[in-house]
Amino acid sequence: MSRLRRATVVPRAVHPGAWWLWALGLATVASRTTNPLILLLVLATAGYVVSARRGHAPWARSFGLFLKLGLVVIAIRVVFQTVLGTPVPGTVLVTLPELPLPEWAAGVTVGGPISAEALVLALVDGLRLAVVLACIGAANALANPKRLLATLPAALYEVGVAVVVALSFAPSLLGSVQRIRAARRLRGRPDRGIRSILTVAMPVLEDALERSLALAAAMDSRGYGRRAAVPNATRRLTAVLTLGGLSGVVLGTYGLLDGTGPAALGLPVLLVGVAGAAGGLALGGRSRVRSRYRPDPWQAPEWVTVGSAALAAAAAIVTGVFDPGALHPTLVPLSAPPLPVGLTLAVLVALLPAVATPPPPSPHARPSAPPAAPRPTPVEVAP
Repeated sequence: MSRLRRATVVPRAVHPGAWWLWALGLATVASRTTNPLILLLVLATAGYVVSARRGHAPWARSFGLFLKLGLVVIAIRVVFQTVLGTPVPGTVLVTLPELPLPEWAAGVTVGGPISAEALVLALVDGLRLAVVLACIGAANALANPKRLLATLPAALYEVGVAVVVALSFAPSLLGSVQRIRAARRLRGRPDRGIRSILTVAMPVLEDALERSLALAAAMDSRGYGRRAAVPNATRRLTAVLTLGGLSGVVLGTYGLLDGTGPAALGLPVLLVGVAGAAGGLALGGRSRVRSRYRPDPWQAPEWVTVGSAALAAAAAIVTGVFDPGALHPTLVPLSAPPLPVGLTLAVLVALLPAVATPPPPSPHARPSAPPAAPRPTPVEVAP
């Protein structure tokens, strides 16, 4: 406990991998439920932690961008349900002109009666995807993409250039938007509205891509990803273990996120995939020669962050086994969804990173000067 208290006093950047694991744990909860109360609770948890622990970098503002993207997803889902959705019996709110379709398009209607139940189902489906996007946006806002790339295992250095372009594109995009909007304000041009978006879209995309490519070129010029000589058998074994392990991780993650899949496809496959990938990455790391300057520490705050999200994900899986009705309540006819107490408490535990992690360092903070050495006391020499 004293170690955790001491880590929260000094501002420092939390390990980016811990933030991504925390966000994936919340995304697991959101993807396994259609309960709007749980979804809103997950969204509030992610938003509170982001507001409490995001830094001052350009990518720290990406959470709002993902929230706006989630609103667009919800709007698209409601529009599709209104125009092309399957009729849902219930309280009819409005009746649109219906377009007759051929027999091969059975089950799809254009227009017709729109019920309140159909709109609620569309809102919940869109909200679930929006909350998952918000969790990913929380990870982007909290984790430094460049430091995350530095934590990649040595066996993945070949794809490091592509990864850094992908990870740094969105943060560079936000920075480009801020710079170009500021330049337009200085020139007396409008920086808001549809016309402004259309005029700055291409310069923003071009500037963000150029910055990402410049960073990738700088990494390549500094010898990023150089390898040493290894036997061919070791190289083949490394490739088999790495590809097989990563495939198992993908399948296991899909099994955890998809509540309708078989139970054997989730955690067992994920553990086997992690073990295989770890073995392949360990073997592949022997062929890479690179020193790491000031690696990010993994201390008690990181364990608390990952543990809180793992507890929420485990609670969602257990609730789906013993009380599936709480995760997928019946909304037809319309009724208030239940609120499972255990899962609610587990999601609230995911708020711990807001207080258990150290605050991000301020960009204006200056390192304190070391204390001056005491001056030597003059010694009188007797004649």
